[in-house]
Amino acid sequence: MPADKLRVTLAGREHVVEAGTTAGDALARLAPGGGEDGRVIAARVNGQLRDLHSELADGDVVDGVALGSPDGLAILRHSTAHVLAQAVQGLFPRARLGIGPPVENGFYYDFDVPEPFSPDDLKSIERQMRQIVRQGQLFRRRVVTGPQAREELAAEPYKLELIGLAGGGEAAGGQAAPGPPGSVAPAPAAIAADESAEIGGAELTIYDNLDPGTGAVIWKDLCRGPHLPSTGDIPAFRLMRSGGAYWRGSEANPQLQRIYGTAWPTRQQQDAYLQRLAEAERRDHRRLGAELDLFSFPPDIGSGLPVFHPRGAIIRRVMEDYARRRHEESGYLYVNTPHITRSGLFQTSGHLEWYADGMFPPMELEGAEYYLKPMNCPMHILIYQSRGRSYRELPMRLFEFGTVYRYEKSGVVHGLTRARGFTQDDAHIFCTPEQLPGELAFLLDFVVGLLRDFGLTEFEAELSTRPDKFVGDPAEWEAAEAALRHALDASGLAYVVAEGEGAFYAPKIDVHVRDAIGRRWQLSTLQVDFQEPGRFGIEYQAADGTRQRPYMIHRALFGSIERFFGILVEHYAGAFPPWLAPVQVTGIPIADAHVRYLSDVVARLRSRGVRAEVDAGDERMQKKIRHAQQQKVPFMLLAGDADMAAGAVSFRYRSGEQRNGVPVDEAIEEIVAAIEQRIQV
Repeated sequence: MPADKLRVTLAGREHVVEAGTTAGDALARLAPGGGEDGRVIAARVNGQLRDLHSELADGDVVDGVALGSPDGLAILRHSTAHVLAQAVQGLFPRARLGIGPPVENGFYYDFDVPEPFSPDDLKSIERQMRQIVRQGQLFRRRVVTGPQAREELAAEPYKLELIGLAGGGEAAGGQAAPGPPGSVAPAPAAIAADESAEIGGAELTIYDNLDPGTGAVIWKDLCRGPHLPSTGDIPAFRLMRSGGAYWRGSEANPQLQRIYGTAWPTRQQQDAYLQRLAEAERRDHRRLGAELDLFSFPPDIGSGLPVFHPRGAIIRRVMEDYARRRHEESGYLYVNTPHITRSGLFQTSGHLEWYADGMFPPMELEGAEYYLKPMNCPMHILIYQSRGRSYRELPMRLFEFGTVYRYEKSGVVHGLTRARGFTQDDAHIFCTPEQLPGELAFLLDFVVGLLRDFGLTEFEAELSTRPDKFVGDPAEWEAAEAALRHALDASGLAYVVAEGEGAFYAPKIDVHVRDAIGRRWQLSTLQVDFQEPGRFGIEYQAADGTRQRPYMIHRALFGSIERFFGILVEHYAGAFPPWLAPVQVTGIPIADAHVRYLSDVVARLRSRGVRAEVDAGDERMQKKIRHAQQQKVPFMLLAGDADMAAGAVSFRYRSGEQRNGVPVDEAIEEIVAAIEQRIQV
């Protein structure tokens, strides 16, 4: 091959191109994309993401990265984050840069600024960003040495810390780059994924933003890339909000100001996303919880510790009663365990070794340390261990609504879906190795069936397998993973395999659901555990008289009652199906003379187990109807003189539909049937 020629492979075909050809030139000539989403904005060269202006080498295998692909979206959003940082420093010259990675549906960038950003600041920043986009500044990558990077970014202390973590920031004296005041610099292994978006791998790189006319450098940032060819290739973006965020996620570090944004391949896609966000805000369980008087988070109790009001407690009780009945019908044994325990239990289980950071600090009682329990499993093991067990007793399925306490950081606490105190519908199943495949298949079928009963119908599963660092016998891992695959195959659920993503002590299945507006929630977990049975030395007597160690399966179906409650609030937008609604029927009299008649109807409903009440207040009928609709009551029964004379009611549904002159017996039977059959109205 002549020195001025290169042999490259595109779309599976070999081509000869001129030396100096860039990935963008080759893709534009030989494998052009199409449409806005299909527009090629970067390249994958020999499996590595590269900018389009990267020059190719002989033998390179090149593929285009489309704007609408997962990698393309990440590049778009990362590039937009850089435009955000440039705009902020243009308007606020004292701003120091943190990190700015792409995240799901958008991006963020952290800044050290004297004052928090105001809503007006965000408007100004977004205007500045649009000006930078219109200018079409070119993104260009440079490889630099540690000393070069330190010199060019001398005014950016947070970037200097990242350079030191990457191993490229040592000065002549061998000292790592200093961090900002008060920072704690962990070892390079502690670099987070979002930080690696800035510093890359073996080499340090800086991206310059160049004037498209003169080529002059307008702005620069430490980054591994890749990026769009230019700022003008950003089709649609919007800044969303700002808030505080500790540098590198540690409360020991300075608090920076984080600006969040979103970016999309088209304005239409962005508009659709913003509409989904508006719908999600309308369904926010924290807002609906207050409006429907279901629960609250009193500051006097503490962050992440909810209290349930009477109506919320009704829903919770119905959820628990139904789940308990279904468990007992399926052979589970209900148990109960305390909220605190001596520290020795968690030393034996390994939680103090593996999970101490997620536990509340210990309390000292009578010379011993006690902990609020973060897990129920050690106590269930003690129940199993309380006497000798035979293979004839297995599988043993222990089940509990067990309240646990985990010290979540205040920045991640989020209503009911991320709390510090919550109740798990927790089960631990002890079985023989031979029983494991069938038991997992039974469990997965039970999990999906119960979730369907609560109105969730779209499921996806994820099988997480053995990581590089693990404990235990590889043969046991292989047997457990095979059993988990068997359960998934038998269930018919769509699933993906997350290679190497299991916990270091066990593989697992996570079941995800999609709610009414398409959001994905991780709910149920099935995990095979080899370690805890060994740590506690539990056994059973096998058929041949030998003592054997059982397998143990962890299973939390809802995840937690609180989290599942919050998900259901948002899934139904507070309009629970009749069987879950705290008030199922409201009687609305047209006048005071009709209160007694409706009270008799309500009494009949209550005798059938229906949660019914009469609104006997002083407001006019129309206002009572509006109130019942605002409270999302499934059924309203109205009565006036004609209804009383006919032994009937006007039957009004939550949707606003109404049927007049319905005989009371017929109305009662329809309501009871809707509740018993778990019909959504």
